[in-house]
Amino acid sequence: MKRWLLAAIPLPAQAHGFGQRFDLPLPLWMFMAGAGATVALTFALLAVQRHARARAPGQAHTVLARIPMAGPLALALRAAVLALYLLVIVAGYLGPQNPVKNIAPAMVWAIWWVGMAYVSALLGDLWALVNPLDTLYQWTVGDRPARLAWPRWLGVWPATLLFFAFVNMELNWEDSEHPASLATAMLLYSCATWLGMRVFGRRTWLAHGEVFAVVFGLLARFAPNQVRDGRWQVRPFGAGLLVEAPLQWSHIALLMLMLASVSFDGLMETQGWLDLQGSVGLPPAWARTAALLVLPLLFLLVYLGACRAIAWCGGGASLEATAGWYVLTLVPIAIAYHIAHYLSFLAMAAQYLIPLASDPLGLGWDLFGTRLYFIRLGIVDARMVWYVSLGAIIAGHVAAVWLGHQTALRQFGARAAVSQLPMLALMVGYTLLSLWIIAQPIVNG
Repeated sequence: MKRWLLAAIPLPAQAHGFGQRFDLPLPLWMFMAGAGATVALTFALLAVQRHARARAPGQAHTVLARIPMAGPLALALRAAVLALYLLVIVAGYLGPQNPVKNIAPAMVWAIWWVGMAYVSALLGDLWALVNPLDTLYQWTVGDRPARLAWPRWLGVWPATLLFFAFVNMELNWEDSEHPASLATAMLLYSCATWLGMRVFGRRTWLAHGEVFAVVFGLLARFAPNQVRDGRWQVRPFGAGLLVEAPLQWSHIALLMLMLASVSFDGLMETQGWLDLQGSVGLPPAWARTAALLVLPLLFLLVYLGACRAIAWCGGGASLEATAGWYVLTLVPIAIAYHIAHYLSFLAMAAQYLIPLASDPLGLGWDLFGTRLYFIRLGIVDARMVWYVSLGAIIAGHVAAVWLGHQTALRQFGARAAVSQLPMLALMVGYTLLSLWIIAQPIVNG
């Protein structure tokens, strides 16, 4: 995803690595030990609260206002994002085919994919409000009755499979930065989405098949804001991840894929991955695809092993139910690593959009007087990225421990603390792995 941007930077670029520009002030093992100790201390503090009560899902939501989803502000936002969607497609076909001089790659990979994930996790589900595919369908077709009912067993499997295809395209598709190819991919996905809405109903497909509505919606459950039934509600961070019933296997598979894919995106830029790729003897694209298949399965096996231990320590529960109860407690970790891995990429790509905004079609325009804007390579230096990443990863794992404890209180009561020992081991282990990955220098293979 970052190849088009790295090619335009004359100096060594860092997304998650620091060996080329920044020497850590302390040995890495000391940072890892401190982070692991922080997560363990959080668990200990929660465990000694013997009279703590579990928060019920939906508890402590403060209703601020009623916001009609079809009000003037919502309509203006929808119209603006729809205009951007159409602009990206037009620019993809008619603008310069150099990725650095075309608005499409930066808009798709940085502002939309990375930026929308940040907004969803930290503010709320903006994509549900401004989704241009939904806007076009509503404004042209409306809410027609579904032709087929959605079977319960299908869950979000279509979104899970589409997310795998999207991640594989991001990592392996040679034309992923080619503007015209990106525009074609956007149109194909749009047509598939509209077909799904027509067959299964608009709301049903958005909830189960439109991969980005599902993924951004999961991330937004961590956010402090939500709009429900026309009312703006404020809640504690993470409260939306406390579920009323266990989730299905399709959600579990999707969360494992989300965790594994962002971890692998960082891992494949390390020397360790290049050495492993060379030893297996597969072409790079094949090796990456194989890793995308194997790593989520490995994450799933480790997670299910922890859930089996949780059920045993808690006094007995089925593996499926336990895995469904706890899977959303991993969402803060996915958010944390998304922030850690993509921060510098987003900062750099956003700068490239400043001159492109004045001349989106490469016609020599200077609409906003920014066509000659000078790109500052050091706007986010490696030191800042390291400390932001460190804080995000620790905070994400601490939030996951808290959510796990809240879930255990409702599931196991007095045995909540004992039941969470396997989850604690999982959280500490993943904390150390995450810090090790982001501390490695980038090696472009």
